[in-house]
Amino acid sequence: MNHYETLFIVKPTLTEEEIKAQIARVKEAIGENGGEIVAASDMGMRKLAYPIEKQERGYYTVVYFKAPGSTIDELERQMKYNEEILRFMTVKYSNKKEIAQFDKMVAAASKEDSAASAVEESPETTEEA
Repeated sequence: MNHYETLFIVKPTLTEEEIKAQIARVKEAIGENGGEIVAASDMGMRKLAYPIEKQERGYYTVVYFKAPGSTIDELERQMKYNEEILRFMTVKYSNKKEIAQFDKMVAAASKEDSAASAVEESPETTEEA
């Protein structure tokens, strides 16, 4: 299995639930085609470098996964025809140095994801003295 990173940008006009549904759809496509998701990182809403389809902003997400090469063809085909995804890019990591860098990025994304979920789960309590 090869190591891959896919970055995609979802339209900013969607609701939060619709954005999560688009992200889930991409993750599902990876799983259905023999891929194994290692980590994912939602980078959130960001300003685009240049307007795409008259949009100035987009919701960025990165998914790190291991999959056979045939998975990429199907994944990119689905994203190409999905009107809610503005742009996408898939990078393959093949040699030892690249795979070592892939592992570092996966660890950082996992740490970031676990920190974000810990913040969401912990109730905020403020005590006044």
